[in-house]
Amino acid sequence: MSPVLGVIADDHTGGSDVAAALRRAGMRTVLRFGIPAPGTVPPDCDAVVVALKTRSLPAAEAVDQSSRAWDWLAEVGVRRLYVKYCSTFDSTDEGNIGPVTDALADGALTLICPASPEHGRTTYLGHLFVDGALLSESPMRHHPLTPMTDSNLVRVLARQTPHPVGLLPLDVVRAGAIRAHLDSLAARGIRHVVVDATEDGDLIQVARATDHLPVVTGGAGLAGAIARTTSIPRPAEATTLPSGPAVILAGSCSAATLGQLGHALARFPAHRLDPVATPDPADLAGTALAWLDENFGDVPVVLYSSANVEERDAARAAMGPDTSGVLERTLGLLAERAVKLGARRVVVAGGETSGAVTAALGVDQVLVGGEADRGVPWCLTSGDDPVALLLKSGNFGRPDLLVRAAQGDLR
Repeated sequence: MSPVLGVIADDHTGGSDVAAALRRAGMRTVLRFGIPAPGTVPPDCDAVVVALKTRSLPAAEAVDQSSRAWDWLAEVGVRRLYVKYCSTFDSTDEGNIGPVTDALADGALTLICPASPEHGRTTYLGHLFVDGALLSESPMRHHPLTPMTDSNLVRVLARQTPHPVGLLPLDVVRAGAIRAHLDSLAARGIRHVVVDATEDGDLIQVARATDHLPVVTGGAGLAGAIARTTSIPRPAEATTLPSGPAVILAGSCSAATLGQLGHALARFPAHRLDPVATPDPADLAGTALAWLDENFGDVPVVLYSSANVEERDAARAAMGPDTSGVLERTLGLLAERAVKLGARRVVVAGGETSGAVTAALGVDQVLVGGEADRGVPWCLTSGDDPVALLLKSGNFGRPDLLVRAAQGDLR
């Protein structure tokens, strides 16, 4: 049987986040990293998520990779597509949300719905709020790759696409007039519709009224609502994590991750990747690998490049413009070495870091298991000696998440 729903996510933690939402709603979900080769057949499942690493690529490359992922999903029988991006709408004026949506929707009207109320992301009058604050006043305004300084998503998206952008206001959602409103917008030539939603119930109403749309975009919130309104609920299988040592790899610089990292540093041995102290990439990696070899054992260890704004500025001044890339690749090398040393739980903080880690480990497909925190599932590799990966979006999780995950917590 073909999967009911296909999802393309623009980074690996976004892929795990949406996969968790689908599994929670009763869908058997497979998560793939990177574009599957033509002819690849997924295992029997209700939903398949293809997690790419396109959030910060040039728009043309993001469009190309996303289009090829959609070609594969169509090849395996998927007829409905969900385009997943971060609930904080991480993007620049050049994209990539607008260009990718234009390519995959192919001229049809589609929704733009990053709202995820359970994670504190809500949209009202087209403005995105993060934990009650406007996006432009949240920590996202300092993001090193995609600083978000405008909360008006209609305005943000209009700078990324040549097509008209409209709004589905909250009063229309709650009045049950969604379909008629969308039909009216489509008649006026609107192609992208930003959706207001402040409660999970709003997303359920939107999902029910838009099941005719072949391509929909948004955060994990609407994806979960679509799953709840289309799937046959079934109990999720229990997740058993492999025993063995654990390693924490943190590259996210979000406020949430920095707080979680503080908890982990108070509990476990740690090594910081510091470009100011070691600006040569080869020396940086060599020093970190030697530290890992010496300290790896039964107690979880932490390797991190996460830093505050001032530290990031100093790092770039010391190492140069490819600092972020060097740090990601180094964390990938450290993940590979840790698994070779025997690590069986790999806890990763940050979308770009997660992409580097899965690439270094050669992991292209996992089964989605239970969550350590809402939207943060364990992902299990196949084979006789599986590894459990926890790929955490920078902003997600309770303050002690990294500690609990390293200890094998399942909520």
